[in-house]
Amino acid sequence: MSDALDSLVEILDLEPIEVNIFRGVSPDEDRQRVFGGQVAAQALMAAGRTVEVGRPHSLHAYFLRPGDPTVPILYEVDRIRDGRSFTTRRVVAIQHGRAIFNMSASFHVDEAGLSHQFPMPDVPPPDELESLLTRLEPYREVMGDWFSRPHPIEQRHIGELPFMHKEGNEPVQRLWIKADGTLRDDPVLHAAIAAYASDMSLFDTMLAPHNVRWDNPDFMGASLDHCMWFHRPFKADEWLLYDMDSPTAYGARGLARGFMFTGDGELVVSMAQEGLMRLAETKPAS
Repeated sequence: MSDALDSLVEILDLEPIEVNIFRGVSPDEDRQRVFGGQVAAQALMAAGRTVEVGRPHSLHAYFLRPGDPTVPILYEVDRIRDGRSFTTRRVVAIQHGRAIFNMSASFHVDEAGLSHQFPMPDVPPPDELESLLTRLEPYREVMGDWFSRPHPIEQRHIGELPFMHKEGNEPVQRLWIKADGTLRDDPVLHAAIAAYASDMSLFDTMLAPHNVRWDNPDFMGASLDHCMWFHRPFKADEWLLYDMDSPTAYGARGLARGFMFTGDGELVVSMAQEGLMRLAETKPAS
C-alpha cells in the first residue's frame, strides 16, 4: 500500500465515540474545504459500522455546507431499518453544531436474480496510458500544492485531460482508476474508496463544454448531491474504467452521470451528481 492510500484508509477508520456516533478527521493538507468524496466515504464507513450483514448497494447524499478541514467531523447514524434482505441507514455529518452532509445508505444481502448490463466502451487498457501525474509533470510549478499532495487514487485518462479542455468539447470523460495499493477484503471499504474516487472527476465532465476553470474568480462550483448504486462485487484496488457524461446544465446547476466497469467488462457501479455552476454575474443578491 502506498503512503497516500495508507493515509486514506486511516482517515476512513473512524473513531467510535458513542453508540451510533463516529468521529472522522481530514488529512493535513492545505485545503479551503473538506473534499466531498472524503465526507461521502467516511459517512458510508460510519453506516457500515452499524450493519451486520449485507454489502452497500446504494447511497443518496446531499452536500449541505462546506466542511472545515481543520476540525473533526461527527457522523451520527440513524438505524432506520434492519430487514431480512435490506438494511437502511441515515447518516448526518456535523461540524460546529451544524449539518454539513446528509446521506441515506442501503445494504443488501446478495441474492440470485436476473442480470443484464450496458457493454463496456471500447477503450485502450490502462497499461497503454500514462499516469495523470506523468502527463501533468510539465505543469508542476503552476499546479503548486496539488501536485506535491499525496494521491491515493491512480488515474489514467483516455484522451484530452478534462481541465485542459477548450470551449465546445463534448461533455464526456473516460479514465481508468484504482487505489494505489492493496486493500483488505472489506466490501464496505472498497465501496467507500469508490465513493471517494467518484467525486474526483464528475464535476470536470460538467465543465468540459465550457470555457470555465476552477481557478476562475468569477466562477463558483460545488457538489450539491451525489447518488451511487453498487451493482456487483468489485475490488477498488484493481483497475476500473470510469465512464462519464453530462447530459445537461441549466440554471446554475449541472448534471453528470458515471459508470464504473471492471477490466473484464462488468458494470459494477453507477452514479449521478448534480453540481452548482454559478457565474459571478448570475449570483443572487442575497
